[in-house]
Amino acid sequence: MPYETLTYAVEQHVATITLNRPEVLNALNALVFDELEDNFTDIDRNEAVRVLLITGAGPKSFAAGADINELARTTAATGEQMSLRGQSVFSLVENCGKPVIALINGFALGGGCELALACTMRLASETARLGQPEIKLGILPGYGGTQRLPRLIGASRALRLLLTGDMISAEEALRIGLVDEIHPAAELLAKGHALAKQIATAAPLAISGTLEAVHRGAHIHLHEGLRVEAELFGQLCETEDKAEGAAAFLAKRPAHFIGR
Repeated sequence: MPYETLTYAVEQHVATITLNRPEVLNALNALVFDELEDNFTDIDRNEAVRVLLITGAGPKSFAAGADINELARTTAATGEQMSLRGQSVFSLVENCGKPVIALINGFALGGGCELALACTMRLASETARLGQPEIKLGILPGYGGTQRLPRLIGASRALRLLLTGDMISAEEALRIGLVDEIHPAAELLAKGHALAKQIATAAPLAISGTLEAVHRGAHIHLHEGLRVEAELFGQLCETEDKAEGAAAFLAKRPAHFIGR
């Protein structure tokens, strides 16, 4: 279906979602969250999609954060609801069962940085700038930033960003582990597509199983995580794709996975 605030296309099992409000640096408002929720709900059911890319329209911004006009009107009650809404949608991104690669093509600030944090991987252009400046507005990150950022880069480094509100370069983001790769802006989309297509050649159930094992294991003891791994490994051993993968390897031919 057509959307007002984003575009969506699927090619060779790779979906590309583009936040499409370049006139406001792709700021996140209520309609953006509604359309992202609808989009990711569809993606969860769409077997044609194995990997996703998410980026921002225009050369300046991935997503510049929350819509300040909406934020200015919040109260204690409506602010909490705004936070819960953003958290819910970004949890859909994080737990859709398919790898989501953020292509950070410019500013990723506030909610934009939190959206990138909810993604599986983060590739940035050389011109990208990232940060959580909410403290300068008298608030804190409300869409998962206080929780995902420390888990990704460590509490001390996260608190430095959260308490100063500093905006950092792509190079600094790479150094502290906030992004995984940096590429020239003109090459970012192509690099993202190449990585997505490489992942998309793998068995879909193995991809989702790997994501599940890592996500579940991150919040439990090691011995429990190993049990989760063994359980998922056993389930995958019963799939048609496992039989195809083994047969293809023995026959020295490419495997053709179907997600069953």
